[in-house]
This record gives sequence, C-alpha cells and structure tokens, in this order.
Amino acid sequence: MQSVSGLKTGSILLPFLTVKGGEGLSGHIKVSGAKNSALVLMAASLLTNEILHLRNVPRLTDIEVMSKLLKAMGSDLKKHSDALIIRTNPLKLSSNNLPYELVHALRASFVCIGPLLARLGEVRIPMPGGCKIGSRPIDEHIQGLRALGASVEIQDDHVLAKVTGEQKRLVGARIRFNCKSVGATQTLLMAATLAQGKTILDNAAQEPEIQDLAMMLNNMGAKVRGAGTSQITIEGVQHLGGSIHKVIPDRIEAGTFLIAAAITRSPLTISPVIPKHLEAVTRKLQNSGCLIQYSRESLRIVPRKILKSVDITTHPFPGFPTDLQAPFMALMTTVEGTSKIKETIFENRMQHIYQFQKMGAKISLEGNTASVIGSKSLTSASITGGDLRSCAAMVLASLAADGISIIKGLEHLDRGYENLSLKLNKIGACISRSQSQAQEISNRNTKTLEAKQNIYSETDVA
Repeated sequence: MQSVSGLKTGSILLPFLTVKGGEGLSGHIKVSGAKNSALVLMAASLLTNEILHLRNVPRLTDIEVMSKLLKAMGSDLKKHSDALIIRTNPLKLSSNNLPYELVHALRASFVCIGPLLARLGEVRIPMPGGCKIGSRPIDEHIQGLRALGASVEIQDDHVLAKVTGEQKRLVGARIRFNCKSVGATQTLLMAATLAQGKTILDNAAQEPEIQDLAMMLNNMGAKVRGAGTSQITIEGVQHLGGSIHKVIPDRIEAGTFLIAAAITRSPLTISPVIPKHLEAVTRKLQNSGCLIQYSRESLRIVPRKILKSVDITTHPFPGFPTDLQAPFMALMTTVEGTSKIKETIFENRMQHIYQFQKMGAKISLEGNTASVIGSKSLTSASITGGDLRSCAAMVLASLAADGISIIKGLEHLDRGYENLSLKLNKIGACISRSQSQAQEISNRNTKTLEAKQNIYSETDVA
C-alpha cells in the first residue's frame, strides 16, 4: 500500500503515511542489506579500476544519491534487482565535479575523501550534511589524513586535501582517534590500503559495517587485520583488484522489526540477521519480557502481553545503538513502569519526544536523559519525523496507538528503510501512503475513518 504520492504544498508533493493502530503482526519479515555498510562499500569502488559487484544492496534514496556521486566522479554503474556493478574509469576519475547539493544531502559521502586522496593525490570535496541530529565533526578525518601525509584545508565550505612528498603517495602512520568515529575509521581504513607502509588505527570504531568493509577490501587484495577490535592494522599495497561481495543484513532495520513485534505484542520471525550484531538490543528486549529464540540467520521474538520498563544508554558498538534509541523509546511508552533513556552519541537526538507527547506519552527530558512513564495505550495523532530513525519510531508508535495516525517527514524514512510499509503490511499492519488518503484523513475524525476501511488499497506499489 505504498504509492508515490502525497499532499500538495504549492508545486511540491509531500507524501504521508496513515497507520491504523491496534493491528497484530505475525509471520516472517525479511531484512534488507545494511544501508550504512552498502554506502561505504560503494565508496570503496574508487580504490580500484576493476569491477566491484555488490549484492544485497537496498533500494533507498541514500543509495541513489551515492550512485549519482560516483557517476560524477567517473564511475560506471549498472543495477539489477539488489545487485550493483561498479567500475571506475581511471581516465575519468575526478573530484572536481562533485555536486554540492548531493554531498550535503548525504553525510556518508564524505568517506569518499579517503579513496579519492589515495588514488588522485588531491581532492576537493564539499562539507558533508545529512540528518540534523547533532554535531558530527570531521576533525578526526582531517587529523588522520594529515597523519598519513596530506595537507588539509577548509575553504568556502569545501575540504581541500593534497598529498605532499615526492612520491605523491600517502605514508602509513600510527593514528589514535580521540573518540570512536565510524566515519573516520572507514575513511582512514580505505586511504591506508594504498598508502606506503603500515598504518595502525588505535581506538578505532568496532561496528559490523567496518568489519564488512575490511572483509571486502581484503578480498580486493588489501592487508587489513583487527577490524571489529579497537586496533586495526593496515599494510599498504600498490593496487587493489575487483570483488564480488554480499552486503551484511541491516542490523538497525532488524532491530526496528524486533521492536515493532514488541510494541504490538506480536510473535514475529526476522531474517536474515547476524544475531551477534543485535545482542545489545535483544538483551534489553529480553529484560523487558520478550522471549528471543535464536538460529543461525534468524531471530524469533515472542513478547509477553505485559512488558516492563528497561533503562538504556546509547554507546558505540557493541553497546546499544543510537539509531534504535527513538524506536526503543516508543516501546517504553507502552510498558509498565518508568524507564530512563540516555543519549550519549548525538546531542539533538531527542526531537521525537514532542511527537510522542502528542500521542499521550508521558515523557520528561533533562539534559540528554529522558524519563518515560509507561501507559496502557497511545492515542492516534498527526506526527512528523525529524530524522530517519525518529520517523521509523513514529511508525512503531502508530502501530500501537488507538485510531489512525498521520505520519509526515517521509523524505527521512525513505533514506533508510526499503519498502517499510509493504513489509509491515505483509505481516498484518494496515498502512497506506497516498495523496487522496492524506487529504481525506485531514478532514475526517478517527471514528469516521475506522468505519470506512475501504480507503486502504489491497496492493503496495514501491
């Protein structure tokens, strides 16, 4: 039930979701490839002249933006289903024509500075943008590139980096990050694969997406050890070859589905997953009263009817992921007791609280810690997601609410969830996305809408 339409505002068409709450979920839901991994794997294609064949690539607006950026740099891309074939022409490779609006729209695109600098010796790239969830400085990237022998300056909202020295090649170094930065770890990991000598990254981020990147780089001929630990060692090589690589399952999407099952008190099977990537999430769900059954590539969750409050504090992997803080807070509004939710990664990642309050949630915020008093039910409302994960949290809260809710801000949701409404509808949800639907809901009360269920279509067009 997902058509590409919405509500007109001037000449702009803004899509809305409508979600009928109170519907139970059941069955199996499929997890797509990891967005945060696929984007960086695509950037790694700039390190080689040979073909990179990526499988299990999700169809998302962020992937489209990165595809356009790679084309602007001189890459040829072919798509087929969930496969993406990339080849970079060395004669066309350039960073001089990067559209500012694309780089500014996709923060992950900034990791391209690493492979571009390693290949070209000189890069000019716009400052990154992305979701407005707080400060995400690029200081760690810049300091690391300088340690590898590059001069780096910021001019006119652009980063200018140039390799110094006679050989015009980056030189290995020992780099210690001041904080565990996923983006900086990925940037310097890629740059160091073609550097002269050994590079050691201390206090490196340990996320599964970094492990996925290292695995593919090694298949391309790189010499990377220690990915997944706080110290990564890279022995530079002269050149890298091509690879066929399958993107890991999206642990954040999988976690979202686990929480969807919990918030609707519904049994659900989720696959494919790598269970150890979700241990911080499944542990908290178990503490709340959910039974989790494990197999090699799937998880089955069976929630109790009455769940209890659980405190969480976000941390870098293997801690509780910041990307699931908003969805987990949605769950905590429906359980017994009071929970404390502390955000330590991004200072502006509590924007969803006001939206939950519109639905009747009892939440107070002090600093970066929210106190959530659980209740039996939420009420439907017109709500807006201000970033990717908060928008997903709005969908989950609406699944548990009484009545029909309207959700705006889908430009964020479409960045990171592939066919979310279609997947949820297949397991019992009642979600629609259409212009006439949104206009109709804005003029009718919940009781009238519930009496006219024919407004929901039977098919979902991606």
